[in-house]
Amino acid sequence: MEAEELTIDRYLSAGESVLVVDDIKEQRDLATFMLKRMGYQVDAVASGEEAVQYIRKTPVDILVLDMIMEPDMDGLDTYRQILAIAPGQKAIIASGFSESERVLEAQRLGAGPYIKKPYRMEQIGMALREQLVAAPTDDPPEFLVHD
Repeated sequence: MEAEELTIDRYLSAGESVLVVDDIKEQRDLATFMLKRMGYQVDAVASGEEAVQYIRKTPVDILVLDMIMEPDMDGLDTYRQILAIAPGQKAIIASGFSESERVLEAQRLGAGPYIKKPYRMEQIGMALREQLVAAPTDDPPEFLVHD
């Protein structure tokens, strides 16, 4: 049985907008370069606080969210604050560290696949496509439900 070849058209953008959130400039630049090559409209910020401010002004289709950011909010705290502004916000998680309880918690809140850095273009491309085509969740996360 032949291994299925992964062609670039399987993970190209359909014109969606992406916000890359990463405290390391080289990582932001690399992700931005890859995503633009796949046809995404890309912007990037260096902190969770910047991401929250960005989302307040400019909605995006999906986030690429680093989990470990210094010195302020990590990816989970950032995602929680963004969900309070934009319920149902789609995201994927990228980290140089192994999958943690905080990654799993972000996924319980609605974030999609976790990809380990350094990632290849097809890895980030497939993770984005998977999350973008997933049905949106109708139920808001528990922390957003007010009785």
